[in-house]
Amino acid sequence: MSEPAGGAPVRRARPARVALLATVFICAACGLVYELALVALGSYLIGDTVGQASIVLSLMVFAMGIGALLAKPLQRRAAISFAFIELILALLGGLSVLLLYAAFAWLSLYTPALIAMALILGVLIGAEIPLLMELLQRIRAQAAGSAVADLFAADYVGALLGGLAFPFVLLPVFGQIEGALVVGIVNALAGLGLVLTVFRGEIGVRGKAALIGGAVAVFGVLGGAYVLAEDFEVTARQALYADPVVHAERTPYQDIVITESVSLSGNRDVRLFLNGDLQFSSVDEYRYHEALVHPAMAGPHSRVLVLGGGDGLALREILRYPDVSSVTLVELDPAMIELARTDARLVAANGSAFDDPRVTVRAEDAFTWLRSVTADFDVIVVDMPDPDSTATAKLYSIEFYGMVAQALADDGRIVVQSGSPFFAPHAYWCIEESLRATGLSTTAYQVTVPSFGEWGFHLAARTAPALRLPDLPLRSLDERTLAAAAVFPPDRRAPADVRASTLMDPVILRYSRQEWTNY
Repeated sequence: MSEPAGGAPVRRARPARVALLATVFICAACGLVYELALVALGSYLIGDTVGQASIVLSLMVFAMGIGALLAKPLQRRAAISFAFIELILALLGGLSVLLLYAAFAWLSLYTPALIAMALILGVLIGAEIPLLMELLQRIRAQAAGSAVADLFAADYVGALLGGLAFPFVLLPVFGQIEGALVVGIVNALAGLGLVLTVFRGEIGVRGKAALIGGAVAVFGVLGGAYVLAEDFEVTARQALYADPVVHAERTPYQDIVITESVSLSGNRDVRLFLNGDLQFSSVDEYRYHEALVHPAMAGPHSRVLVLGGGDGLALREILRYPDVSSVTLVELDPAMIELARTDARLVAANGSAFDDPRVTVRAEDAFTWLRSVTADFDVIVVDMPDPDSTATAKLYSIEFYGMVAQALADDGRIVVQSGSPFFAPHAYWCIEESLRATGLSTTAYQVTVPSFGEWGFHLAARTAPALRLPDLPLRSLDERTLAAAAVFPPDRRAPADVRASTLMDPVILRYSRQEWTNY
């Protein structure tokens, strides 16, 4: 027997309405978690938080409208239809992060897979409310406005729970993959529990058997995926990197990966990746960090500020100067600082720089920290990740450089890692325009770092800063090579249309994303 056609009203006690509204509450929380999980995964893998959020939210809201329309013919068999929709939603929503990660790691089809997943989940979520409305009226008929108010109140409050639970409970406790799987299991239990208790009389024997069989399959798949999730993540992550992954962790701020390889000659290459972007290779990182630090140190350098640089490699170069009295390092992610202090590979690379008594570490957002700082630093080293996301683009804006300039002593120097003038020339010269917009004078230069390619920097001061080096032996730089580093070929000079970047108009984000994508 199947559910009776027509959906005749059924009388239920007050607890039945409470159970249904509680189910609405739970399903809404689960639906929002699925949305947030897709946005978060895209921000980790792609780096474009605004773009990923726009794609996911707009597609899912659109698909929810389609799902509400498609649910109209199902209202006659609302109970069993709702149960099966919840099982399918739980299965796909629970597996969504795992499937998209696999598409990214092995198939290079992340964006098409994201679009398909957002549309499918949106259709299933959109079908819930019309069916739940029908079931609510079967418990006790009421005015349409009152029924909508009850359902939407439970739905919106549930969305609040899901929105808060995702970053503060699911991610810290379970992680992205396991967290989505747990939510899928909860989603299936809520939908199935409502139908098999409150509306069990509306479903025939065959319908119940089909539901139980489907539930067993869904719980089996989600449970099996949960058990294998850690092994899957390790395998998928390794597929993204050429060398063996020796450390990986996902923090509230970023995905940290360390790889290590040994060549036939016995040379080790340790590499640090943040959100998939290479930060350094131990084979040639000295070329980058010597070029970043030492031109800025050719002048007063008693008090030094490092913004970013949580790996401690720029810190290592600064501490080579015995007349440096203090170094303040401001790094957003405390996990990165702890790793640089304790991981044997990073400690060997940075020379135990964090143990030097001259070093003070602040685990804070540099933008926020600068708003309250009053000290005048002789040297400020800005060693931030590339501006390929909304979160990092603000660190290359006029507003940010204005605060950096306020923290600089009158005769001090600022150096900024500025990306590649070869791969992203607009973004590179946009940084110069943004620095100059604060009243600073700049000198641009570039060096070759084999693991990166051509990499550029900007030296800035209140008066035109000359490129020179302190009296300190360096492996990759001398006065002649540094002078040559300031010479750019005609096809690498500043484009005519380059302009400064601001918080409200982060043009550097558009420049860097478009230019790096082209390569």
